[in-house]
Amino acid sequence: MIDAIFFDVGGTILDESREFATWADWFGVPRHTLSAVHGAVIARGLDWQETFRAFRPGFDLATELDRRAAAGEPESFGETDLYPDARGCLAALKDQGLFVGLAGNQPAHAESTLRALDLAVDVIGTSHGWGAQKPSPAFFERVIREGGGDASSILYVGDRPDNDARPAMDAGMKACLIRRGPWGHILDIPAVSERCLFRIDTLDELPSLVARHNAASG
Repeated sequence: MIDAIFFDVGGTILDESREFATWADWFGVPRHTLSAVHGAVIARGLDWQETFRAFRPGFDLATELDRRAAAGEPESFGETDLYPDARGCLAALKDQGLFVGLAGNQPAHAESTLRALDLAVDVIGTSHGWGAQKPSPAFFERVIREGGGDASSILYVGDRPDNDARPAMDAGMKACLIRRGPWGHILDIPAVSERCLFRIDTLDELPSLVARHNAASG
């Protein structure tokens, strides 16, 4: 049985297209140029920040976020950046009586912004707030604690096989890969995706899949 479901944030419930566009503007490079470099970084399996280091050697996220804020151009996201299927999926899973959470690698400002969106979730966790980031075991141990302590009853949903699905399954959880965003379309690790409980193209698919799984498991 699946009793709890946790969602990655960026690329899963949050469309980061506009955020990456603002970074291109901040660096003063064409948006399609940053996108091209970003795709190459993903395909090579590198840390996403290598994209920004191509334009700003020595790039440090916290430092650069402070610079953007000081310049009146803070990184931000809001309602319009949510994928259209996010709210409905979260609400439908809550209606099934499931414990629903968000848990992703996000900077300091993200947690309060996510809370302000008033999503149908029971808990919101970020790498900044938890002091651990994916794919570290410590991050997924925290997910398990927040989800009730039984890893086998928790499903983790994300767009990345490397940062989401694989470490979640290594921690004893079930995993669902969603194919969207840069990582979902570029990074393919068959040995990981084939072990996932579900593979989907839209969050609209998930509530019925979970309901059928739980009905069969009961």
